[in-house]
Amino acid sequence: MSHAAHGPNWPARIGLALLSLLALTVSVALAVTIGEMAIPFDVALKALGNGLFDLGLPVGAIQQGVIFDYRLSRALMAGLCGGALALSGVILQALLRNPLAEPYILGISAGASTGAVAVLILGVGIGGMAVSLSTGAFIGACAALAVVALLAAGTGGASDRVILAGVAASQLFNAATATIVTTLASAEQARGVMFWLLGNFGGVRWPDLWIATPVAFIGFGVCMLHAKALDAFAFGADAAASLGVAVMRVRIVLFATTAVMTAAMVSIVGTIGFVGLVIPHAARFLVGSGHARLLPACLVIGAIFMILADILSRVLVPQQILPIGVVTALFGAPAFALILYRARRPA
Repeated sequence: MSHAAHGPNWPARIGLALLSLLALTVSVALAVTIGEMAIPFDVALKALGNGLFDLGLPVGAIQQGVIFDYRLSRALMAGLCGGALALSGVILQALLRNPLAEPYILGISAGASTGAVAVLILGVGIGGMAVSLSTGAFIGACAALAVVALLAAGTGGASDRVILAGVAASQLFNAATATIVTTLASAEQARGVMFWLLGNFGGVRWPDLWIATPVAFIGFGVCMLHAKALDAFAFGADAAASLGVAVMRVRIVLFATTAVMTAAMVSIVGTIGFVGLVIPHAARFLVGSGHARLLPACLVIGAIFMILADILSRVLVPQQILPIGVVTALFGAPAFALILYRARRPA
């Protein structure tokens, strides 16, 4: 009786989970039907059936290719990218106890971009072996984290100092990327890299999902395993330690998880800002600050937001596809200003 009264409200949670799944499904359905080539929903379903289950339904070859090989893979990648970046943002905000923390602001995205661009243009290798794009992005992300950690430690380690260190690291790695592109890249390489750096789902294909899917879901699993520890960090590192949290181990594991998720997404689609900043705040408004609820909410809301942003990138300007980073900035910059104002406002 008492357990029923005070236990979790499972019907509400199940209903919310089903509603979230429905919203995500509708977002993907919109993504595969909306574009320069208008395709009816029933044709899209047939194309999906052919691609997933080899049903042999009557669909034109062009429509089949557009729906299954281009739009569906693009939509799924957008969802994975949005979810992973939102998770990275909420983890950084919890560990640093700062509402402005996210991979873009802390320089992790910039470091990952530098590593990826170095691989693309310089063809760097280790011990005579070529380094993959994802590995280069991961090395760059870790380098950015190291720079931020050193700068923050030298200035006392307060969360506001960490943010300032992240801004400095971001500028440093952006300058390194610009130097590589302007001095070593051909004109064609420079155009491709600069468009890629603004975020682009146009080149996504199914093999990219075999990298992004395990990274996003394993990262989500690692975060969920540390949900209670993240709740404890809300009271500070000392309070978390007094509650039995292995502070150093948790920080290393979660910072590494954030670096891996960010690096994997940047290596595939380029740099995308503001998702990790805005989505965690929207999720807190909807489900509260408990990380057992907040982490799944960030995963789903981030996925939906990025899928819808990708749709907008294809329809806002006729006959042209905007970089996805431009679309997220259009929404993220005003939200960032609002968050900054609320964070500075006295209680």
